[in-house]
Amino acid sequence: MSDSAYVPAGWPSQVRPPGAPGWERTATAFLLDCCPPEFRAYPVLRRHPVVLARFAARFVAGQCTTAQDGVAEIRIGLPRSVPPQVVTEAVEAWLEQAAHLLRVRRAVGLVEDALRGKEFVMPL
Repeated sequence: MSDSAYVPAGWPSQVRPPGAPGWERTATAFLLDCCPPEFRAYPVLRRHPVVLARFAARFVAGQCTTAQDGVAEIRIGLPRSVPPQVVTEAVEAWLEQAAHLLRVRRAVGLVEDALRGKEFVMPL
């Protein structure tokens, strides 16, 4: 497969397409970047990209939940402590982060699917 192989929307730009030379190396680097730095210390994660993908997927899913919880907490817990404009800005920051994390979650999921052997086919 070449570098121009089809990848679906949401595929991370820093990961080469599945089958391209070195694609698993770029996938591993991307997945490690989605995880806490401490994950780099586990040889099993560096040697087995599918295992790393599962760890990354769970970690990012947890971050997505935290972002959702953060929005609710800000709306409920801050109004008595800061001016309304600050609450609005804080909610906007959480919403922006939540949107980013949803994109990361999709990208991690696509990479995990590819590492498990899924082939992506361009829709007709």
